[in-house]
Amino acid sequence: MAASTDQSNIAHVQVKFFTKQEQYSVPDDPFSVPSNVTINELSDLINGLIKQGSGEGRKVSFDFLIDGEFLRSSLQEYIENSGKSTEAVLDVEFLEREAAPSPEDSLQHDDWVSCVEGSNSFILSGCYDNTVKIWNTNGDNLVTIPGHTAPVKCLAWVEQDEESATFVTGSHDQVLLRWHWNPKTNSVKCLTQCKGHAGSIECVAVSPQKTRFCSGSWDALLKIWNTDSSDSTNQEADGDEHTDKKRKSDHKVSTQVPVMTFSGHKESISSARWLDDKDILTASWDHTMKIWDLHEGCEKSTLNGVKVFLDISYSTANKMVLSASADRHIRLWDPRNEGDSIVTSTFTSHTGWVTSVSWSQHNPNLFISGSYDSVLKLWDVRSPKAPMYDMTGHEDRVLCTDWSIPDLMLSGGADNHLKIFKHSQK
Repeated sequence: MAASTDQSNIAHVQVKFFTKQEQYSVPDDPFSVPSNVTINELSDLINGLIKQGSGEGRKVSFDFLIDGEFLRSSLQEYIENSGKSTEAVLDVEFLEREAAPSPEDSLQHDDWVSCVEGSNSFILSGCYDNTVKIWNTNGDNLVTIPGHTAPVKCLAWVEQDEESATFVTGSHDQVLLRWHWNPKTNSVKCLTQCKGHAGSIECVAVSPQKTRFCSGSWDALLKIWNTDSSDSTNQEADGDEHTDKKRKSDHKVSTQVPVMTFSGHKESISSARWLDDKDILTASWDHTMKIWDLHEGCEKSTLNGVKVFLDISYSTANKMVLSASADRHIRLWDPRNEGDSIVTSTFTSHTGWVTSVSWSQHNPNLFISGSYDSVLKLWDVRSPKAPMYDMTGHEDRVLCTDWSIPDLMLSGGADNHLKIFKHSQK
């Protein structure tokens, strides 16, 4: 069976189709298709084969993979660029195309939304108005939490369930605060204030076992903290009367000190991620990423970039790292490799600094990115030449993203909005 064409002089290519989605299986005999066939025409061909086999069926949009990379041109262009022979049979995998994410909600803040993280049915957001907000996924603001005396730059859930939740927030005020929230009573209590940094706290991340968290700062230091209060002292904020009044509470907030401090970066640490319970990856404005060994208490290795690193995201599923950079590119790193092979792909589409990247929690091939160009993009690692979809709506720079809740993509921006996009899982 061949795709329709009225041009008899066009070269043809032998193609063998296969799929891992059994509901769409087709005969494995080679088909002769025109070399200038488009992706949409190939999709029509597959739909025709499926209908022949079942007699019924809805029309499905398909994507096509050759050698593990999505086809984004005609077969002829692919063959010319890859150096393959038109005489050979091409093995082409097809799969149902990712549905376009749909705008779900836009949550208004009083200032820039600088950080966001979802967990189960709740969302934390940090703002330049010095507050943290807790939302449910229906878009209801459950509580607004004052406490910091300067813009909130980072936050992370420690643990969260229907009965209780703890989380950490970091700020330009050089302090991290550990919080407890009771979802049933909607009451919030500050557990400890973590002091030790001498610059704005830019990032915070919780260990896989939830026993520790790390923070990176404009002071270029990485600090490790316990998630309990074993390293705290029951006293007020070291005589800082203004700060204590700003964090007014009906109980004394103990001061917590770091259990470890690492130095090595020459400029601000912009992002940190736990690779496992003993290794932490940090990214910096000094154009490097570093891996730190907590057991040995030392720097393990350095990965060199070409511009300022603004964010990183680590996937426990595929053990790969995404980096967002001021050169407008996203890079996929395999820390297990060495030399030139450590960067496996480069994703180029944004027209401004890429400020944030977030892996999907349900599909190890998918991730999102946000940029100063005000656009959120959905990517598939098998399509480095073009994003799957652009998600517009922000009217100013995108400052943060999160994809911790499988069906919700989150982004915060300098337009004072937290955008929520719905993603249909397959």
